[in-house]
Amino acid sequence: MRRIRVWKQAALWLFVFSLLWNTVGAQIRYTIPEELKEGSVVGNIARDIGLEISDIADRKLRIASDSSTQYFSVDTRNGELIVNGRIDREALCGQSASCLMPLQLVIENPLQLYRVNIEIQDINDNAPNFHTKDSILKIAESVAVGAKFPFESAEDLDVGSNSLKSYALSNNAFFRLNVKTLEDGKKVPELIVDKPLDREKQSVHKLILTALDGGDPVKSGAIMTQVIVQDTNDNEPKFEQSQYKASVQESTTFGSSVLTVKATDLDEGLNGEIQYFFGARTPDNVKKSFNINAETGEITVIGKLDYELTKLYTFDVCAKDKGSPEQEGHSSVMLHIIDENDNIPEIILTSLPSPVSENASVGTVVALINVKDLDSGDNGKINLTISTRFPFKLKPAFDNHYSLVTGSLLDREANAEYDIKLVATDSGGPSLKSTKTVNVKILDVNDNPPVFSQPSYTVYIKENSPPGASLFSVSASDIDQDKNAILSYSILDLTSNQLPASSYFYINSENGTIYSMSSFDYEKTKLISIVVQAKDHGSPPLSSNATVHVFILDHNDNVPAVIYPSTSMGSVSHQKMPRSAKAGHLVTKVTAVDADSGHNACVNLHTGEVRTKRAVSEHDDSSQRLLIEIKDNGEPIQSTTVTVDILIEDGFHEPISDYRDKTIEPNKKTGKITLYLIISLASVSLFCLLTFFILLVKCARGSRSCCIRRTNSEYKNPNRNLQIQLNTDGPIKYVEVLGGDMMSQSQSFGSYLSPMSEFSDLTLVKPSSTTNFTDTLNVLDASLPDSAWTFESQQRRSTMMKAVEREET
Repeated sequence: MRRIRVWKQAALWLFVFSLLWNTVGAQIRYTIPEELKEGSVVGNIARDIGLEISDIADRKLRIASDSSTQYFSVDTRNGELIVNGRIDREALCGQSASCLMPLQLVIENPLQLYRVNIEIQDINDNAPNFHTKDSILKIAESVAVGAKFPFESAEDLDVGSNSLKSYALSNNAFFRLNVKTLEDGKKVPELIVDKPLDREKQSVHKLILTALDGGDPVKSGAIMTQVIVQDTNDNEPKFEQSQYKASVQESTTFGSSVLTVKATDLDEGLNGEIQYFFGARTPDNVKKSFNINAETGEITVIGKLDYELTKLYTFDVCAKDKGSPEQEGHSSVMLHIIDENDNIPEIILTSLPSPVSENASVGTVVALINVKDLDSGDNGKINLTISTRFPFKLKPAFDNHYSLVTGSLLDREANAEYDIKLVATDSGGPSLKSTKTVNVKILDVNDNPPVFSQPSYTVYIKENSPPGASLFSVSASDIDQDKNAILSYSILDLTSNQLPASSYFYINSENGTIYSMSSFDYEKTKLISIVVQAKDHGSPPLSSNATVHVFILDHNDNVPAVIYPSTSMGSVSHQKMPRSAKAGHLVTKVTAVDADSGHNACVNLHTGEVRTKRAVSEHDDSSQRLLIEIKDNGEPIQSTTVTVDILIEDGFHEPISDYRDKTIEPNKKTGKITLYLIISLASVSLFCLLTFFILLVKCARGSRSCCIRRTNSEYKNPNRNLQIQLNTDGPIKYVEVLGGDMMSQSQSFGSYLSPMSEFSDLTLVKPSSTTNFTDTLNVLDASLPDSAWTFESQQRRSTMMKAVEREET
């Protein structure tokens, strides 16, 4: 029943004091009685610090305690602080009036620290206790009435009202009890002789000393003392002082004298000779630290003193004579230990440093730090510092707790980690210090885009190359880390392109190697510009672009194409000439073009004119067949042939008149041809004027001079010219306008009229690239009798290409 009553009292204390918790700043205080049952609830710590129940697991609410034994735990389901094991106040705090258990409560995201003080209140769970159950006290029969003899003191581990309060002595006729209180509050029982003793009447007195505490219910302990009455030697030694006091430095060396006690005895002989001893109940820690000289009473140091372990030593000394029976006197000694600065400050990481993102804002908490010094006063005051060269600083929290926070913006690319040296210095004289290095790693943020080795690249590929050929490899780098530095390459499809670039090329996303996906035709495409993008794998990803100019190199893959004479009606062209033709008569002119460029497009240097070597005689056959071969200058050489049948007629002297007669015939086709010719000539004239105006503007802007000159029909500069040609010589009648250079995309127009053709038709050649007609001009006869106007502008190739692009737009 008594045990149940104790637990009911403990539960009542728990209920009352859990309502009295208080918070100062970031400190929380609970009060509980000792010996609470395991699993008892101290309080809802999550609610008291303002933490939602749903955030307990996410923010990793936990207890970080300096003690190796965890007396409390946090229930992560509801945030309650739970008793984790038996709490014995006496084992934790001894006889201290106040018993506080400090806990450090840590939550993360963001990192925060709370100080929780749990006051352990004493319950009356210890009875007063004597070290022995029986003791013997020898008293001379001659002792005077009122003489005092010390009893063994009882100890009660409880404190406050539950501690030792009084003593009681069993009823007897010769002795009474006196209790004195020392300066430290300790109660010492004394046996006082109330009446003269008579050994012959009663030599032994059995007394029971009972010690009582102030608890409810009261607990007690008892010791039986046998008082043996001795005869003779009736004077006991007496100390000069009832209590001796001294102060000792904790660094006092072995053998140093602390103080000397002295007692006197009025007896003579052996009854007056005195020896000094520690009291019978002297604690072991006193005996290990001090020694008393039995002959002189000098107390010396024999062990290491430590202020942090024991600040005050209190013990009894005894002076005994050599009489029979011997008598003894008693006194107490109080030694105060003086603190010295002999403890180095200690730096404790309450939480390990967290890696910090390089874009963390100023003031972000990195680690929680606690410093302590076991010394007292100025010796225990600590100043914690770090070097100013680090982008971190210390922010005081409470007591000796600090937060290590960012002091400025971070850049992982400049410093990926920091070894921060913490220095703790106390205020003692001389001061002591300790250091600790804290390693803080900086986490990478995707804040750097990829960078190409160069902004643009130039690549050359031959036309007709098989698909899948490796063209070139672009390279980019990223100074970020991990996935933020992993790059993927891709080709961007620009809306300005007629076809997406991905239909022409493929790029390896890992190494940036570009492959062709098709075979290219120089005559259709000479330059393809693609935009390559390098993108990292960060979040969000960053990217950069580079332009790759792919130039298509010409290959001699086109045979010359015969423009005149026309073979549209069959494989043989039919021409007429009069039998009266003389030597050198122009029978026909073969005109061919080559779709290639450069030397591959040059059709041999001859004019293509077919003339008679001699005059035609009456014996010559009226039908002559010629096989004409046309070759280009490429490698390998490409060639084509045309077959011309020449009909020699008598009386055919005026081919032009004949042509006119045919055109005057009421034929619908002839009328259409005339209309086409008029439209063609008008268009050519308009185009010439427009071209002339553009060239004037270019000459005004360019750094070189422009010229307008009259030249022969010989094609001098096939790469950079604009030509307007009108040819009326022979059977071929044509007007031709050529513009741009071999690399441009400007247009050229040509019209061809053959009065000797079977239908006297007008051929309009559709617009084509200048390259094709430049090649055509290479094979035209440069010695035509009619002259032509040539407009020529000398500019650099890059400037001309840009101008041509603007013309096309």
